[in-house]
Amino acid sequence: MLSEVYYIARSQTDGRYLIARPNAETSGYLLLFRENFDALSYLNTHAAEVANRFAVESIAGTQLGSLLKRWGYTGVGIVTDPLLPKVEFLQH
Repeated sequence: MLSEVYYIARSQTDGRYLIARPNAETSGYLLLFRENFDALSYLNTHAAEVANRFAVESIAGTQLGSLLKRWGYTGVGIVTDPLLPKVEFLQH
């Protein structure tokens, strides 16, 4: 996981990342996509009205730990199917 490159969606309005909150008491899971087009498909399918407010960025697996710590996320959610969506949640 550390040697891979992932794609994340970031709001162009306030700089926040696209996260999932499977339950209310967590700080959220950063959504990771394996391909740029997967992130775009996810946004266009599930958030079409605000998709144009997000930019897709790449991030190396080695940078994930510091990003999770900086923003206080619980872990990551790896989106394996952007259309359904199917997400695998991993705690940090």
